[in-house]
Amino acid sequence: MKQLTETQIQENYQTLLNLIENEIESPRKESLLKLYSDYEEIIALAPASGKESYHNCYIGGYVEHVLNVVNCGLAIHNVWEEMGQLNTYSREELIFSLLNHDLGKIGLDAQPYYIPNPSEWHKKNQGALYTQNPDLNFMTVPDRGLFLLQQYGIQCTFNEWIAIKIHDGLYDEANKAYLISYSEDGKLRSNLPYVVQQADTTAARIEWEQWREYKEDSQVKVVKGDSSLKNKMNVLSTNGTAPKSESASKLFDQLFNS
Repeated sequence: MKQLTETQIQENYQTLLNLIENEIESPRKESLLKLYSDYEEIIALAPASGKESYHNCYIGGYVEHVLNVVNCGLAIHNVWEEMGQLNTYSREELIFSLLNHDLGKIGLDAQPYYIPNPSEWHKKNQGALYTQNPDLNFMTVPDRGLFLLQQYGIQCTFNEWIAIKIHDGLYDEANKAYLISYSEDGKLRSNLPYVVQQADTTAARIEWEQWREYKEDSQVKVVKGDSSLKNKMNVLSTNGTAPKSESASKLFDQLFNS
C-alpha cells in the first residue's frame, strides 16, 4: 500500500493552502483559510476513501486527491477551451469547486469522516482499512461539504454550488434530475459541473491505477508503523508548533497505530 512521508504530507497541505491564498478572492479567502485552519490536522491526515481498491486509501490521501483533481480539472478545462467551449464560468469558480468538491469527507464539528476500521476481518478480506464515523449524522459527502461552507459563512456562486453538489455524476441517482434532460430549458447552463465531474473521475482512476501498480510490484517496499512520524508531528503546523487539539492528536494515534 502506498504511504506518504511526513514531508509529502506537509508539502501537499501547504500546496493546498497556497491555492486558496493565490486563487480565491477576499473575503472568501480568509473564511476558507479559517475553515482549513480549524480542521488542519484532520484534513492533512484524512484518507480519500475507505477501501484500498478505491483510491488514495492512506493517510494524507485526501489532500493528494484534491490536488490531483485540481491538476486534472485545469487540464480538462484547457481541452474544453480548445474545443471552443463558451466561457460559462470563471477561473475562481473552477478552482473553488475543484478544491472543495470532496470537502464533506473531512467530517463535521471536529469529528473525522473516516476512522480506522475496528474489524480485522474487513481489513484483511475487503481491504476496508477505514470506515465511516458512526458518531456523525448521515449526510452525503457533497451535502456535508456545502453545509460546512455555509457554516463558515462562505458563499458559493450558483455554478459552484451545482458543481460540488453533483460532482459524483450519475454514480449518484439523485443527480439524474440535473444531468438528464429532454428539454433545452432543463439543461445545465454552465459546463463547470461537467469539468469537475470529469476531473474527479479521471483523478480517481489514475489513483486506482497507481494503487494497482503498487500492489503488483513486488519490489515496492511497504513501510509500516514509522514511529518517527509521530515524534515529528510539528510537520502539520505551519508555524512549527505541536498539533492544536487533543482530538486531532488522538486521531493521529489511531491512524498510525491502526
